[in-house]
Amino acid sequence: MIYILISLAVLLVLLYFIITAQEVFGSEAKGERLLRMQHSRYYKNQQFQNISHTPALAEGYSMPKVMFNFLFNKKNPHLKPLSEIPSVHTNLKNLPKDQDVFVWLGHSSYYIQTDDISFLIDPVLSSYGSPFKFFNKAFSGADIFKPEDIPSIDYLVITHDHYDHLDYPTIKAIKNRVEKVILPLGVGAHLERWGYNPEQLIEEEWGTEVDLKNTIKIIFTPARHFSGRKMRRNATLWTSYVLNTPTKKLFLGGDSGYDTHFKEIGENYGPFDYAIIENGQYNEAWKYIHALPEDVIQASIDVQARNIIPVHSSKFALALHAWNEPLKKVTSLAENKNLSVLTPMIGQPVDLNVTEHHFEKWWETE
Repeated sequence: MIYILISLAVLLVLLYFIITAQEVFGSEAKGERLLRMQHSRYYKNQQFQNISHTPALAEGYSMPKVMFNFLFNKKNPHLKPLSEIPSVHTNLKNLPKDQDVFVWLGHSSYYIQTDDISFLIDPVLSSYGSPFKFFNKAFSGADIFKPEDIPSIDYLVITHDHYDHLDYPTIKAIKNRVEKVILPLGVGAHLERWGYNPEQLIEEEWGTEVDLKNTIKIIFTPARHFSGRKMRRNATLWTSYVLNTPTKKLFLGGDSGYDTHFKEIGENYGPFDYAIIENGQYNEAWKYIHALPEDVIQASIDVQARNIIPVHSSKFALALHAWNEPLKKVTSLAENKNLSVLTPMIGQPVDLNVTEHHFEKWWETE
């Protein structure tokens, strides 16, 4: 019996290494990249650290309890939409280069044009948000944009290396249309394995300011989250960004639980014309690494956002709430605070130079 158990353990280990050797899982940092990471003040005990203590699960929760709820508790009947969600397939390649515009591509993927420069943030344009095609399927109507829809991009921007933000099929497919990539420390190892040149990569840590084309500046700012494409967590950094252009200020929030960094960002770089903030795939059990709707509101106040664009919803079911609950809750909470929340459909262009925005409550179609 002992020999059988040992053989099974060896087989499982071998299977793990065979599976994770595939390109989709990326690559570990080494050499000069690893040395840069080790010299970061946010890197300790062979991993990156959040500014505040950040447990994976909140007090009163355990992994067995969370897994039991996912596997055996009755699922919300609206976990996934019952019909195709409304969306608009805007031709990104036909957008005038001088038009300042935001286009949500679903989940946390979006396209920005401003000051004659294009940015593509966390594009996940395959039909699944995982390393495997059969897992985490996109909702019908939320999957209308494909890699071939992406025009030539000045800057591809990545916030962290999770599969629902760093999508291997998309990143590979658009490689020849990307001039530069902006990404946090360690994540460049994945892209180099996928064929990107080291010279293309602007790979930095929190607090770094980088001058881009057309006198645009991007600043790497903190987020409260984690990273990892294999079993090891936090081998790469996660980040938010401040995007300063000659005409506007934008906050690109990435994934983040609520913490003091939002207020510090607001005080140091705000106010912002637009804050694109995670709102969805939340749960009380992991509130420290994914913002709850009330946290989205407070974070938006903290960063001093004139307009809030909530993302991270309406494409994948990664939590147990109804697919449209994030937008229902955040818009309701914002009304009570007299805040401006912009809720375009996937693919619906948002003119960044307009002061008054009006959108339908398209998520209430069922």
